[in-house]
Amino acid sequence: MPKSLRTPAGDALSNLVLDLFRLNSLLLTAGDRLVAQLGLTSARWQILGAIVHAERPQPVAWLARDLGANRQNVQRIVNDLHAEGLVAFEANPHHRRAQLVVLTDKGRHAFDAAMALQAPWVNGLSEGLPVKDLQTVHRIVADLRTRLESETESQT
Repeated sequence: MPKSLRTPAGDALSNLVLDLFRLNSLLLTAGDRLVAQLGLTSARWQILGAIVHAERPQPVAWLARDLGANRQNVQRIVNDLHAEGLVAFEANPHHRRAQLVVLTDKGRHAFDAAMALQAPWVNGLSEGLPVKDLQTVHRIVADLRTRLESETESQT
């Protein structure tokens, strides 16, 4: 078997990426279970969160960009949320066709209920993990995301 062409840091990052892929799958499954009783999925919850945390109402394309997701997938989920009365569309003064997505009162209640379920779950999951280590992992993941976003932007 040929020797790896990766540097030690490249090998370490490759191992981390594989674990992150597995972790992402497990987190999505756990999130689905956590919010199922609310009629949500991890994907729907994630989009509600993006709407809540946005500085102002945004069109689907901007929500997708902020989530690092495919616009068509986000549009499909937003349409489902709209059909269930969790989001509404408002006119966009900057673009006639790209309506703004806003949370309804029902959507706010669903998001708040999901977050109420999330708090004890995440507290239990993080129990015994040093906060400093979690902050370090967060900084590294954020730095990698920034590098990848910069790389993607330079290719377009």
